[in-house]
Parts: sequence; C-alpha cells; structure tokens
Amino acid sequence: NRLEALLTFAAREMNEIVPLDLDQNGTVSPDEFALAREALGLALTTNCSVRFDETVARLVGIHAQLDSSNNVDLRFSCELPKFKQLELDFSVICLLAPGHRMFFTLLTPSGETVAERLLSQNSPVVKIQLDPESPAATPAAEAATPTFIGFLKLGIEHILTGYDHLLFLFALLVVTRNTVSALKVITCFTLAHSITLGVATFDLVQLSSRIVEPLIAATIVYVGVENVWKRGDPHGRWMLTFAFGLIHGFGFASVLRELGVGSRGGVAMPLFSFNLGVELGQLAIVAAFL
Repeated sequence: NRLEALLTFAAREMNEIVPLDLDQNGTVSPDEFALAREALGLALTTNCSVRFDETVARLVGIHAQLDSSNNVDLRFSCELPKFKQLELDFSVICLLAPGHRMFFTLLTPSGETVAERLLSQNSPVVKIQLDPESPAATPAAEAATPTFIGFLKLGIEHILTGYDHLLFLFALLVVTRNTVSALKVITCFTLAHSITLGVATFDLVQLSSRIVEPLIAATIVYVGVENVWKRGDPHGRWMLTFAFGLIHGFGFASVLRELGVGSRGGVAMPLFSFNLGVELGQLAIVAAFL
C-alpha cells in the first residue's frame, strides 16, 4: 500500500548540489554530513516528484544518510492509491555533472523486478503503466530493450572517453610485430578486465578508486618504459597484459557501481550489455589502430 524510494549517489556527486566535504579531504565525515542533511532533503523534495494518473503525491519520510561506502542514500515514500499510470520525475539528475546516468529499478515487495530504465539528463522521467492489483504481472520486457541499449551505449562511451584505458592498450600494441601477438594482447586484456568487472560489480571484491586510479596510471607508465627499455616486442607480454588488465577492470566497474548496479535489482543484463559496449568500442579503436 506504499511506494518506497531509495536514491543512492556518490558523496562527491552530491557536492554538486550541497557542499558536503567541507575540509576537502576526499571523505565526508558524519559531522559534515549532519550539517547538510536538511539541505539534501530539500533538494530531493524540490527536484523529485511522483504522480499517480497526473495527481502529484505527497512525499513523506524524507531522510538522507551516509552508507558504509561513503555514498549518500536519499529515501522517501508516499501512499499508493488506485491508479493506471505511475510517473516518477528524477530531475535531481539535472543538477549533477553533465553525462551523469541513473539506473532505475522498480521492484515488488517480494523483490521481483517490474521495470528497469537507464535515466539521463535528457530523459529523467519514468512512466509505467501498471495494474495496481497485480504489479508483478506487468511485463518487464517492455523496459528491457531500451535499458540494454542504454548500457551498451554507456559501455561504448566509456571506452571512447577512457583515455587511460586507451593509452594502456596503445602502449601494448605499438610494439607488436604481427597479428598473432596483437590478438594475444587484446584477448588477455579483454578476459582480465571482464573478470574483475564482474567480480567488482557483484561486490565480491572492492577497491577504492583512490587506489585503483593511481594503479591504472602506473600500468601505463610501466608499459611505456618497458617499450623504450626493451626495444621490441617484449617476450611474454600477454601475461603482463592479463595482470594489468585485472586492475583496469576495477576502473570499468566503478561506472556500474556508481549507478547502483549490483547493490539492488538485476545485475546480469547491465553487466553483460555494458561489457559488450566496452568490447565493441575497443575492437573498433584497435582495428583502426592496427
């Protein structure tokens, strides 16, 4: 008889709306968050709305808190009347950095997925036709295709703008002397980052971006130095590629984790389509480079 909503954001993204990290040390303390809690709640109520058949619902139970991963959780709820169409407006996304995405999942009380969407600043509104007597019977397949394509595009965008990953790949390939050695490098990189992308998304292993990002930079520097030092196609580079590819996979996973993929709702489809997008973009770039 109620609709309960949970929005999760990285704390640094909330700084775009309300200053949280007052001492600029990269972490939001409980005291810093307490000062901004009321302002965050106000930002939610003024930039999110719920409508049942064009009737705006009154949001209650508005609450903001820090979770164990230093993310900001924003919660609210509203009564669930008889209705034919549910509309949720998450215009709060428009206050964040350009290109931000939100992964939306609608679940029944038993945890079954009713619908999924990948929201952007150009499309922050979700409209879903539901049977209020049996929401679980609503076909989720209607949302599956656009969400699949959305994550596919997100994967392509990420690799095309992932200059660190591209530099690493180019540094590996620039000294390859034949197609076989190039294919070994590409295959090992793909396998390695796919493994850690899955492991991190399923929350089996967690590494802070403050550790991962410097490590990714270090892999690029190391390969560049090795290229100059060894002057040729280094023997056994596929093993090095696999090891360093595992680190790059954590960088890819940060995109899905910030969208909330893995913490709640479906995982397999976003993980598969995002990774497929990364591989398609990567293959296109590698083909042109070779």
